[in-house]
Amino acid sequence: MIVAGIMSGTSADGIDVAFVEIRGSARSHPKLKLLAHEAFPYSTALRQVVLAAMNAKSTTSARLTQLNWRLGLAYADAVAATLERHPLKLDLIGCHGQTLYHQSIPQPYAGKQFACTWQAGESALIAAKIGVPVVSNFRPADMAAGGQGAPLVPMLDYTLFRHPRRNRILQNIGGIANMTAIPANAGPEECFAFDSGPGNMVIDALTLQLFNHRMDRGGAIALKGKVLSSVLKAGLRHPFLREKPPKTAGREQFGREFAADFLANCRKITRKPEDAIATATALTAESIARAYADFCAPQMKDAPIDFILSGGGVRNLTLVQQLTTLLQPHGCRVITSDHFGLPAEAKEAAAFALLAWQTWHRRPSNLPSATGANRPAILGQITYV
Repeated sequence: MIVAGIMSGTSADGIDVAFVEIRGSARSHPKLKLLAHEAFPYSTALRQVVLAAMNAKSTTSARLTQLNWRLGLAYADAVAATLERHPLKLDLIGCHGQTLYHQSIPQPYAGKQFACTWQAGESALIAAKIGVPVVSNFRPADMAAGGQGAPLVPMLDYTLFRHPRRNRILQNIGGIANMTAIPANAGPEECFAFDSGPGNMVIDALTLQLFNHRMDRGGAIALKGKVLSSVLKAGLRHPFLREKPPKTAGREQFGREFAADFLANCRKITRKPEDAIATATALTAESIARAYADFCAPQMKDAPIDFILSGGGVRNLTLVQQLTTLLQPHGCRVITSDHFGLPAEAKEAAAFALLAWQTWHRRPSNLPSATGANRPAILGQITYV
């Protein structure tokens, strides 16, 4: 079965499409082969409305409806463009959608207390244009089972990266950084995963504001700056970073308000914009390293440790070097998923191809040990042609 996975993350920088061949039976673990991967940056106009809608304090029902449909068109166009470059016969599509709001902890609203989430992107438009069924809206079924709806990528991590004699940490650095821990020879119930804190989100926000660039390409700006230790220490005191897993984060924790406060603290010390980027980069590296030390290292077995990076943050060489230095005392070998034949930017899109395949075959695809759910759950909703 050939499945297309579509991913657009909290960085809101664009769409990744992965074509994956998946083989398996009801009694066996699926086997995956990546056939193609393409990336499509959001247009400036689309990125602006996506960022404005995330965790928005005010908007209109009309604007949210329009954005939901506009994203569906963008996803359909991205798959169609990938098919033009890689002509294949697709059987199924898995689309994560664009997270606009994710509240993983129950809160009161209109007389009831509950958790909730919303991933925008009209799946009917994708199914109609491409002509194959679409699985979407993956998070709610896990939340209905008592989970936090995230992280969901651990199913792919366990399927592809478990090893009988090596501990494996799968660290994705997107807008938010998330970590999957797979001890050597672990069963699925021994794996756990969580969001470790900010990934590229704060770096990107400050780079856009201070330099009018979408990202600090290669970490070149951070390399020229100085880390402001007092600002870094204050950032590391964020309550989320001290919470025990399972836990998830998003723009609600590290979005525009956090970035504004972070920059204001930097400007109390220096007006050099490179220092703000350097400090935001250090925040990501330090928070990942501390999350590993606090929550993962005690669970690792007496075996070598592979710390496998993926996501757009892998291309930030300054960030990767800082992280490598911080993890060295823990004996971690830091490498990227490219080393295993899976491009760093393709991993999450491939994950949603796998999750769609699981749903199509009525198989659960959450790991309760990662999300905190009280049971395995079949995720997603199917839109037929």
